[in-house]
Amino acid sequence: MENLLEKMIKNKKSEELIRLDAISIVDSLFSELLDREKDILSRRFGLKGDKGETLEKIGNLHKLTRERVRQIEAASIKKIKKLEKLEEAIASLKEVVEGLLTEHGGLIRRDYLLDILTVISLEVNGSGEAGADTETSRQSYRNHFNFLISKLMNDDLELVEDSENFNPSFKKKGTEVGHLEELAVDLLKKVEGLKKTFTTEELLEVLKKLEAYNKHASKLTGDSADITSVFKSQVFPDKAETINSNKILYSLMQAVKNLEQNKYGEWGIADWGEVKPKTVNDKIYLILKHAKSPLHFTEIAKKINEMKFDKKTANAATVHNELILDDRYVLVNRGTYGLKEWQK
Repeated sequence: MENLLEKMIKNKKSEELIRLDAISIVDSLFSELLDREKDILSRRFGLKGDKGETLEKIGNLHKLTRERVRQIEAASIKKIKKLEKLEEAIASLKEVVEGLLTEHGGLIRRDYLLDILTVISLEVNGSGEAGADTETSRQSYRNHFNFLISKLMNDDLELVEDSENFNPSFKKKGTEVGHLEELAVDLLKKVEGLKKTFTTEELLEVLKKLEAYNKHASKLTGDSADITSVFKSQVFPDKAETINSNKILYSLMQAVKNLEQNKYGEWGIADWGEVKPKTVNDKIYLILKHAKSPLHFTEIAKKINEMKFDKKTANAATVHNELILDDRYVLVNRGTYGLKEWQK
């Protein structure tokens, strides 16, 4: 049976899709607040497209103590939750979020859920074309959705924030996720033991061979809504069809703490150099590994800067020095280097 989210995606101008617009929902609810209450909530939760501000910073702006700002924040949220129009205002969002939770096995990483909802709002309805303000708009939508879900839907949903096994994630209150925790532990141990990165397809296969997967397989399948068009967004680094047909397992991979993807979409332990390269040497290795052929040191420096692993700029001379000093690299021509492992 077609669910609400599928209907929204197929009928992009539907009334339901309009009712999913987080910014419009918040604006409507905030119309019942005083100006100071609006400003404090907007600043605290980054509703202007910025990062949330501290109690101290907001207090200085309003000439209030940190504690007074906290009290106004709490009272303003309580005021919104008492509004008669609240349930109607968030009804579609609530149904979509609960549907997504069901589709993804009962638990979704917060950032992943916010990405899905933001793509639906900005791209599926045709308002997410590339432009100078696209990233600001995307962040604003993410923050609005986060506010609505975490603060106004928290009677039904729970933010799993201090878990040993999961990144901050949402789940329905009362939902048992012990089987997902067991699978998360097994998957992390397996990846750590194999000491290599995996493509998404490879990691899905690793998952399906785990003892915990076989033990809980009946809980890891179900009717699957077709939301492939959502996953075609550049926000998601993997093939849309792969994500859509493996929603529960892919969502689990996203949720597992200390399991992350690098710039090439490969999965590994978060602090590995191949996943989050911290040094120039880490970056050189990744560039050569994915180039699959020798490169001149100036070209390696150029590619490092194009990949934007971080905000640091790679200097060609520094890259050359690292290539000379590390025996993982071999000189194959004047100024041109390859990986020693290619010779095996």
